[in-house]
Amino acid sequence: MRNALLSVLASFATTVAVAQTPPATGPGLAVAPTATLAEPAPSPLTTYGFVDAYYGYDLKYANGNERQFFLYSHNRQNEFAINQALLGVRYDDGKVRGALGLHAGTYVSANYANEDVVLRHVYEAYAGFRPFASAWLDAGIFGSHIGFESAISKDNWTLTRSIMAENSPYYESGVRFSYEFSPKLILTGVVLNGWQNIRETNQAKALGTQLQWKPSAKVLVNSSTFYGNEQPDGATVARRYFHNFYVTYAPAERLNLALVFDVGKQQSARPGYDTWHSGAAFVKYRLAEKLSGTLRGEYYYAERGVLIQSIKPEATDADFRVAGGSLNLDYAPAPNVVLRAEGRYLNGVNGLFARPDNPSNQSYSNLTTSLAISF
Repeated sequence: MRNALLSVLASFATTVAVAQTPPATGPGLAVAPTATLAEPAPSPLTTYGFVDAYYGYDLKYANGNERQFFLYSHNRQNEFAINQALLGVRYDDGKVRGALGLHAGTYVSANYANEDVVLRHVYEAYAGFRPFASAWLDAGIFGSHIGFESAISKDNWTLTRSIMAENSPYYESGVRFSYEFSPKLILTGVVLNGWQNIRETNQAKALGTQLQWKPSAKVLVNSSTFYGNEQPDGATVARRYFHNFYVTYAPAERLNLALVFDVGKQQSARPGYDTWHSGAAFVKYRLAEKLSGTLRGEYYYAERGVLIQSIKPEATDADFRVAGGSLNLDYAPAPNVVLRAEGRYLNGVNGLFARPDNPSNQSYSNLTTSLAISF
């Protein structure tokens, strides 16, 4: 009996040992090695959103809740408001891409006022594909190829936009072709309905280019152009030529610098052209891990107020001339949240900042705060 029990235990131990031995693998063996589970590929379909809530206050202001006529972003004062609430979806599988984004807010009400009611809430809506390697061809509504500042406030160094950004296109509608010569050099060409308009206003089309060159990780150079006739049907043709140039430079880990310059010409009712030009300089410094500040200086000049006051000024119209500066502080408690505060001062001529209680007033100042979240 004892010998039989020992025999059973020995047999059981041998079975367990064999079961715990990993199977041998190799060519010609029936048992294949266990495959390592690969991580799933990222989905080509993504969603995104952005909400920018703000409160602004204009000092010594007596013209109601609307800010100056040439300001379109954060353009309400003494009022809690939403500058932009945006929700969208994008698709990109490397060969085909597209996007649809809808938005609302005071920025939309002010900047899209001349668009069709059905279209004014479209932030972007385009379809595209790669005709060949390193190139994209897109058609629809998309962000402007012009300017250092965009419609999304969190992406800008300052809370409010410079005057030059407010009075050049934020969006455009047409066809866009971009080609990447190298990771450092990208060229884009566009055929558009016009200067920041979704619906066409005449029978002409506009042309534009953008060249972005990044010679090093610290420097970015941008050159953008626009050419077109922006007069409505029935009006005399007035061709518009425009060039935007900017350069950014990061000389140190905490410091970023930018210089921006615009110049434009438009055919005048008188012989020759009306000219406008503007410039801005930005200094951004990271004060702490979650805190940064930006100082901005700017000016804007438009002969007879061309473009900024009138699409086709009269010979007797006064020049538009403004200069000023701002100081911006940003606090980011989380990567997708930013709390911002900005003080701004502008000085103008020709009664630009006249108030009912002070017709000769030449200065304008405001404070703006914002809480923005992206997802």
